[in-house]
Formats: sequence, structure tokens, C-alpha cells
Amino acid sequence: MIPVILYTTAGCHLCELADAILQSISTNNPLAITHVEIGDDDSLTERYGITIPVVQFEDGSELNWPFTETELALKLNAL
Repeated sequence: MIPVILYTTAGCHLCELADAILQSISTNNPLAITHVEIGDDDSLTERYGITIPVVQFEDGSELNWPFTETELALKLNAL
């Protein structure tokens, strides 16, 4: 399984779309998705408050919204 972090917050419809893309990709690329609520941490809110949803990969690289399923798959295949 490939670990990824999805930085999100409650009520974020874009975050729901990003999660749906991750779930779709996970059928071909098994992912261990960790959802991190940025509203619980002031430093995360400051860092990601206007860029969420953000997917972070195990190498520390990130993919900010907007992204497509194709872009996410290409990134995962490059890891």
C-alpha cells in the first residue's frame, strides 16, 4: 500500500471531490489514505488554509488542488 495524507477540513466540498478521486485511484493503486483535519492545528491551518485539499506523498511532495485523477495517478506511478 502507498501511504498518502489528504489535508482537509469539515464542510469542504473540494476535499470530498479529492477524496473521491483518491478512492477511485485506490482500486488500481492500493492506497493507505490518512485524512488530516487542518482545523485542529493552527500551523496546518496557516499552511494549508487556502490550498486544501492537498495530497502529501511519502517522499514529502505534495499535490495541491485542483488535480485530476490522471495527474494523481502519474504522481503515484512516479514514486
